Amino acid sequence: MRRLIPICVICSLWLSFYGCQVAPAPVDFTPVTVEGIQPPDPLDGPPVVTAQAWAIIDGKTGNVLWHCNGNEPRKAASTTKIMNVYLILQLVKKDPSILDEIVEVSELAGNTGGSTAQLEAGDRVKVAELLYGFMLPSGNDAGNAFAEHFNDRFAKPAPGDPEYYEKFEGDTRQNFIAQMNRQGCALGLTNTYYRSPYGDGGTAEEFTTTAVDLSRLARHAFKLPRFRQIVQTRKFTGTLQNAEGTLRQVTWTNTNQLLNIEGYDGVKTGTTNSAGNCLVAHGIRGQDSLFITVLGSTHNDFRFIDARNLFRWAWLQRGHRQP
Repeated sequence: MRRLIPICVICSLWLSFYGCQVAPAPVDFTPVTVEGIQPPDPLDGPPVVTAQAWAIIDGKTGNVLWHCNGNEPRKAASTTKIMNVYLILQLVKKDPSILDEIVEVSELAGNTGGSTAQLEAGDRVKVAELLYGFMLPSGNDAGNAFAEHFNDRFAKPAPGDPEYYEKFEGDTRQNFIAQMNRQGCALGLTNTYYRSPYGDGGTAEEFTTTAVDLSRLARHAFKLPRFRQIVQTRKFTGTLQNAEGTLRQVTWTNTNQLLNIEGYDGVKTGTTNSAGNCLVAHGIRGQDSLFITVLGSTHNDFRFIDARNLFRWAWLQRGHRQP
């Protein structure tokens, strides 16, 4: 009997603490006004994204439908490559044999830093194949190789011209870069200024373009069938010949993850510390077409999420519903 007493005491104590607890008072969710707190999120309008600037334009009319900081000049990284390819394909329209020309990779091109098409100085490769090495893996080396190869086909920049840029005086790419700026003016890209054939160039304060201008440029480029074919290709294997005549194959993979989802078919990614994570994308739904540019997303993956959320919201605004 003495052994049972402690057990009874313990049971009584347990019941007194846990078996007969009083229900807690209901939580008061009444908003408390605190200085510095922002108002609640609105239930309408575009989704919250990490991009610092974005723009949505109609693929058929080119009209700007919605944007956030869409006309604010910014760094845009490798999205600059869209204009480079656009220039080359304009030449190809006049002379298709250009696609069979051989690009010889210089020391400058072969030693270009950043994202690469795996080119080496002395390599030789057809224009038609290098276009994939330029756009799919975003090869900066291919950008310099193209600019040097086509440089003499364009007029030199002159002092006083809008496209003139002293830093490129005597440069083997200066005419090409000048033509990029001339073409931008011709297309009405009023907030765009190129300093490099593959990226931003310039100082941290010298911006390249805007989300609106990039979307408009992509729409113009998409009118060219070969451009569409290149940017929607997920993987391509090219053949390079080195200085000794040895052939090697290089497989280039597209950096645009949206191509893994039905309804997206281009166009270009871009990433640098100063530009953040950028994406120009084209989406189709039925006969509808939209170009969306996001600049300055906070993570590599977030630019694709930002773009998808903007596309979903834009489709709903245009009357599309789930089948």
